[in-house]
Amino acid sequence: MKEARRAPGSEWLKNHPKLLEVAYVASKRLITLSYPLVRKVAPRFAERFMVRSEEVVKGYAFNCQMCGQCILHSTGMTCPMNCPKNLRNGPCGGVRPNGNCEVIPDMPCVWTQAWQRSQSMLIFADEIHVVQPPVNRSLQGTSSWVNMLDGTDAQTPKGWQSVGKS
Repeated sequence: MKEARRAPGSEWLKNHPKLLEVAYVASKRLITLSYPLVRKVAPRFAERFMVRSEEVVKGYAFNCQMCGQCILHSTGMTCPMNCPKNLRNGPCGGVRPNGNCEVIPDMPCVWTQAWQRSQSMLIFADEIHVVQPPVNRSLQGTSSWVNMLDGTDAQTPKGWQSVGKS
């Protein structure tokens, strides 16, 4: 398994999560206001545009894997899907003493980076403590923004229960 690609400048960007928090909040406001209108006027275009823009922007900045359930704001603006084991709730037991991944020894552990970066955040610093539901693989390749607006990303896959529910 190869290490996640690193686009020029993307590591610098991820190492400045305060800046990314502001961009996230602004993007969320803009998309929340504009997407429903665009979807009414041109539904197919709106969906394709959202998917493609996420592939390009988030792909460049975060090596986005297009899981359809983005939690960057909860993980120090570090995509947990870049973990070779796709862990969504913290590191495995194999983090090396230098903070690198057990599967790809030359790669920093995604969760070590997520923890360090979340400590620099102002708005979402405590979000790293939130237990995330499992990834719904049926959302792969879809827009996480659209899924957030529709509430699709909050639905847990069949057979799973939220923590605290019986």
